[in-house]
Amino acid sequence: MIRGIHHIGMNCRDIDRMKRFYIEAFGFEPVDEEGFAWADEPMMDHIVDVPGSKAKGCMLRAGQCYLEMFQYSAPPSALDRPLRPNDRGYTHFCIDVTDMENDIAHLVACGMTFNNRAFVDVGHVKTLYGYDPEGNVIEVQQCAPANGFTLEELRERTLML
Repeated sequence: MIRGIHHIGMNCRDIDRMKRFYIEAFGFEPVDEEGFAWADEPMMDHIVDVPGSKAKGCMLRAGQCYLEMFQYSAPPSALDRPLRPNDRGYTHFCIDVTDMENDIAHLVACGMTFNNRAFVDVGHVKTLYGYDPEGNVIEVQQCAPANGFTLEELRERTLML
């Protein structure tokens, strides 16, 4: 069952500057101070469907919203300017599901494609990027319980505020 949007993804030129901005301007908080990074990782290339990818990233939260930021250093972007409101597409949004296998089958039946790739279980989450009928990126994920960024943990944190 699809439970809702888990996070919005954003590519940044300077992730440290953007992280500071979203923390100071909107009150986002880091989920993990360390963030994450990868290079020469076939599993990550498979998940994001970008061969030869190299990036660092972080996950922020505010209220009932997660924001995932990336700064790719490889491969280079085909765009040398930020997207404008009239440009097509977004980096990605992520839907949270409860049954990865069956939910992916449902999405394929609805017209989503995954380039003949299977999801990857990285322990804290099962995940895979796919494409809507116009090629926009949608991540499908199933979180392991109590991993620090489940929708339940986000709701609990929001209720405590």
